[in-house]
Amino acid sequence: MAETLPPAQPPTEQPPTDGAPDRPREPEDGCREPLWRDALGHCLRDRRRERGEKLSDTASRAGISPQYLSEMERGVKDPSSEMIAAVAGALDLTLADLAIAVAERTRAPQFTAYAAIGARAAYALAA
Repeated sequence: MAETLPPAQPPTEQPPTDGAPDRPREPEDGCREPLWRDALGHCLRDRRRERGEKLSDTASRAGISPQYLSEMERGVKDPSSEMIAAVAGALDLTLADLAIAVAERTRAPQFTAYAAIGARAAYALAA
């Protein structure tokens, strides 16, 4: 009687043991920069709620479906610049103001601290 074996599994990749940086390391949880689309969605939702509007109100003025606006707010969609401009306009925001708000939101405290340390080091070298 023939014996059946389970299908062969591909070899698993082992982390380097010698400490050599063979591949980029994943940042630890809580240390990962947020995605632009997630930060954009949060900014859009915050602005819409500040104005006391429903998804359908804002979406109608922007010329998009409420479902699409909801997906933008949840960070599911990577909207085009035209879509972002339409929603920003519907919320009485300029693209510049929206871009600044999104940039500030993506600035994680850990990365800001590292940037400050780097800036201090650069000033120390210049002195």
